[in-house]
Amino acid sequence: MRKVKVGIVGCGGIANGKHLPAIQKNGNFEIVAFCDIIKERAEEAKQKYGTPDARVYTDYNELVKEDIEAVYVLTPNKSHSIISVAAMKAGKHVMCEKPMAKSYADAKLMLDTAKETGKLLTIGYQNRYRQDSKYLKRACENGDMGEIYYAKAHAIRRRAVPTWGVFLNEEEQGGGPLIDIGTHALDLTLWMMDNYEPESVTGSVYRKLADQTEQGNAFGEWDPKEFTVEDSAFGFIKMKNGATIHLESSWALNSLEVDEAKTSLCGTKAGADMKDGLRINRVQYNKQIVEKPDLKSGGVAFYSGKSEEAQDIEQQIFYDAIVNGKDLVVKPEQAIVVTRILEAIYESARTGKTVYFD
Repeated sequence: MRKVKVGIVGCGGIANGKHLPAIQKNGNFEIVAFCDIIKERAEEAKQKYGTPDARVYTDYNELVKEDIEAVYVLTPNKSHSIISVAAMKAGKHVMCEKPMAKSYADAKLMLDTAKETGKLLTIGYQNRYRQDSKYLKRACENGDMGEIYYAKAHAIRRRAVPTWGVFLNEEEQGGGPLIDIGTHALDLTLWMMDNYEPESVTGSVYRKLADQTEQGNAFGEWDPKEFTVEDSAFGFIKMKNGATIHLESSWALNSLEVDEAKTSLCGTKAGADMKDGLRINRVQYNKQIVEKPDLKSGGVAFYSGKSEEAQDIEQQIFYDAIVNGKDLVVKPEQAIVVTRILEAIYESARTGKTVYFD
């Protein structure tokens, strides 16, 4: 298996916590270039994950000129589009961290550029590769759920506001928990339903707990003055086929109903949720039953990869798409719909009106 040379733009938390260890574990990539606005971060990443002669940059425009096949865009949401577009125009494939972009217009520019250049573009929605997600997706594809006409996308934390990086900065991120963790839950839900045609969105956005001083936060105290995004956001999404999705997202909510990157589905043949492991509910022989698949024994290995860890499978799928021409699982045509709906929730909350799509 040949090695794929790649460059990394953004050497912060998501790079070191997810992508770089998974790339290294995969073994089929060579990281030959690192870029970060803080040069020391790029230097540290090079020492730990790079080839001996890897180059370090503070300007992504220089990195994309490198003799590499792919670029990882692991920066704040504001710069996802501009860096991804520059990389694709320079002839590189792109793995961009979620969400696709800060705005729908930026995401559309990314999608249009991918089509124009013929370069691969995928987004880091790795929760699709979890064991429970893969099993449920297979059940949906097999028609076990029937017509899925109602769903919930769950992204609720009780008190777990991220206090590092730029998570609390609206200018850099475009929003708070909705665009941070709500994006994962919505992606998972749309993917299970295989429904990417929204008709309308009604949203509510709150900043109710951000100014509190007794915070009880899992990640330590936040500074209310720096908390320029929402602490909770909720959306009611109606699809063109009549299906309904309720999206809930929060970093801080006085609730014991805590779920993150999960979905609940209601279909004509069966329902499913991820509340207590994966549970599938249906009627059999005129009796209500609940099935709980044993996902620890064997699993569903219908994606290639050296590991069953979601982030490892994500890297192998990207590699196979580049080298072997296999299909991407997370397609930009899907990810752009997630961004469009999230933007509509913010717009609806701001205007107090339902947002309708063409």
